Amino acid sequence: MKSVSINDRETEMNTDYAAPERATGEQLQTDIDDIRSLELVQELTEIIPDAFVILNIHRQIVYCNPTLLSLLSLPGPESILGKRPGEALNCVHAHDIENGGCGTDKFCRYCGAVNAILDSQATPGKVQTEECRLIAGAKNQAFDFSVRAKTLSLFDRHFTLLVVQDISAEKRRTVMERIFFHDILNTAGGIQGLVELMQEATPEELEEFLRMAESSTTTLVEEIHAQRDILAAEQGRLDTDPHHLNAAELLAQVLDTYKKHTCARGKSIFIQPGTTDTDLRSDPRLLTRIIGNMVKNALEAEPQDAIITMGADVHGDEIEFWVQNPCVMSKEARMQIFQRSFTTKGKGRGIGTYSIKLLGETYLGGNVGFTSAPPDGTRFYIRLPLGI
Repeated sequence: MKSVSINDRETEMNTDYAAPERATGEQLQTDIDDIRSLELVQELTEIIPDAFVILNIHRQIVYCNPTLLSLLSLPGPESILGKRPGEALNCVHAHDIENGGCGTDKFCRYCGAVNAILDSQATPGKVQTEECRLIAGAKNQAFDFSVRAKTLSLFDRHFTLLVVQDISAEKRRTVMERIFFHDILNTAGGIQGLVELMQEATPEELEEFLRMAESSTTTLVEEIHAQRDILAAEQGRLDTDPHHLNAAELLAQVLDTYKKHTCARGKSIFIQPGTTDTDLRSDPRLLTRIIGNMVKNALEAEPQDAIITMGADVHGDEIEFWVQNPCVMSKEARMQIFQRSFTTKGKGRGIGTYSIKLLGETYLGGNVGFTSAPPDGTRFYIRLPLGI
């Protein structure tokens, strides 16, 4: 912890990454006035179509263009001058460190915007380009940005031009193409192959092939429904339908589905002995999908012969569903695991954990989290009110 002066008063601030210091009120106003007086800034506003800000040496906004104001639905710049970019965009991590703000949280170490700014300040005159994944506000709204930063010397001081391009639609399209042209096409191809085999099958083989085809078609329809629901959830138009459920029966249903899944080959899934059979009230479709995604992620993270365990426990008036696997995530993965386009599975993948948090917290009113450390491995959970 260090004591620094902010707005002409002494304030104790913490940081886990970038410097927390800010300009005094007088220094900030001088920066704002000087930048506004530059003809260059007016020219940049006319020729740069993307949103951009100009930051002082403390990463505080001293100028923003009308495109950014439109993105943030603001009538004027007054409410964001002096803030840092993550604070202006309402990043969920921008207020995690008391008074330090954007850039000072442990999660900020993996933020493309923060790193582009810091790298630019370290190498003035050189353009730094990064991608930034950001979760904003209480509704966990997800954004993907391409950011470019360049630090210039003006008025014998350093200022950083930060250009922000929203690439969320491009990222969504990439993920959807991967899902529909790879995952779903593979499942459909498997069904086609089974149908061809059925034409020459014996009665005993036909029964087995029909069972396999039924399982594959169920997986195919569920995958399509899942993507439809994620799109609806992001647009704020997903309807929920709560019912009375039994925890043990719900877990048994998930187990029955995923023990037949292709990613479960050579691996085992168990329900923890002593798991509660308590009743609760929630949306069965969404809750089943959330727990199923936890199981699928655990299976995909593990090698052959791995054991995946799931269960449910009651804590007061809440119930916790959880899935545990032996592998431990890297620090980089732990810091970004719930961001929309972050993935450990390769390009074009990775909305499973994001959807768990979006559906579990925004639509079911629960709390989604995880732990990942030896010797216990990785454990994802969702805590929900029993609601009965």
